[in-house]
Amino acid sequence: MSDPVPSAGRPVNRRAHVGRLGEDIAADFVGSLGWIVLERNWRNRYGELDLVAVDPHTTDGGTLVVVEVKTRASRTFDDPVMAVTPDKLARMRRLARTWLAGQERRWRQIRFDVISVQLDGFTPDDPARARVRHHRGVYD
Repeated sequence: MSDPVPSAGRPVNRRAHVGRLGEDIAADFVGSLGWIVLERNWRNRYGELDLVAVDPHTTDGGTLVVVEVKTRASRTFDDPVMAVTPDKLARMRRLARTWLAGQERRWRQIRFDVISVQLDGFTPDDPARARVRHHRGVYD
């Protein structure tokens, strides 16, 4: 994968480019499920939530889903989800509490999912060739 060159002429960080591709693919994936994405890349000084979405297909009329997106352009792990550590899941939970504190709506159900995106090694910029896996309810 070649690094894209923005208008300023500096190459984009490869890791950031891979991450952005994966997050775009994950956002499209949850959209195809009928979910509503409320936030992308929500940040505070303690970290970032990749996606915050609503799964409207639940019995309570909508579950808030905090999604960690893990993307790989190489075969470092069998599934990029293997890079999600217990510390990362705990950080997601703390960040979600902070995000929720700033919202007016209250949620009966909150779920933590991981979407792993394995980009194709030959054509990593082609989202149609990416392998997407959805891991539901990874953190209680």
